[in-house]
Amino acid sequence: MALAEPLVLYTAKICPFAHRVELALAESGLKPNKDFERYEIDLKNKPEWYQPKINPASKVPAVAYGGPKAAGDQPNPSSTKIAESLVLLEFVADLFPNSTLLPKDPVLRAKARFFIDAFANKFAPANFAFQAGKSTNGAEGIFSAIEQLQDLMAPEGLAIGDGKEFTIADAAVVPFFARMEVSLKNDFGAYPEGEGKRAWETLLTDARFARWRKYWDTVKARESFKTTFDEEYLTKQYSTRWTRA
Repeated sequence: MALAEPLVLYTAKICPFAHRVELALAESGLKPNKDFERYEIDLKNKPEWYQPKINPASKVPAVAYGGPKAAGDQPNPSSTKIAESLVLLEFVADLFPNSTLLPKDPVLRAKARFFIDAFANKFAPANFAFQAGKSTNGAEGIFSAIEQLQDLMAPEGLAIGDGKEFTIADAAVVPFFARMEVSLKNDFGAYPEGEGKRAWETLLTDARFARWRKYWDTVKARESFKTTFDEEYLTKQYSTRWTRA
């Protein structure tokens, strides 16, 4: 598939929100620095031009869309600047209406959006609280959220419909599950030492999470995930962030 206009994606390997958009572009058949420009932003040392010229909120992801073509570090003032990951997921889906990102069936579209909403309201806060050492019941919040998401999933395969098509629902959650795996299995977090590894072992072995495990195996096997997720990089970054005294 080809883009009608030039596109620059401003992203960062460490950011799960930016990873959402990279997955959507990959699932649409686009390759970075061939079909679009992938511009890595150092979130600890952002270029001075980024906030005024690309995203007033100074966050990633963001895109500059439309010509004439310009280098990422010399953004064209006439290009359209768009930000926020969930907005960009639907933007990519609209650019590629023949992709599977947004189902044609309005019921399935609603289910995809509801799945994302459930993820944002259940899993995201529970995961953050556990990582930050602020959970009052250990990893139980994560476990409960994953069980609730399982109830919304297709019986097999991917998240929505018959489980055969990768949608915005998958793109929205996969980056966070990937980073959860890195954090838990390496015990990176502000929780008591060992709790992360115990939580990860529970997710890998407890029968309650059998559907989630199959889902996770399915998405990790996709080429889009393999080409957009750098586990080694994330492990190194997290190891310095969560060093215990």
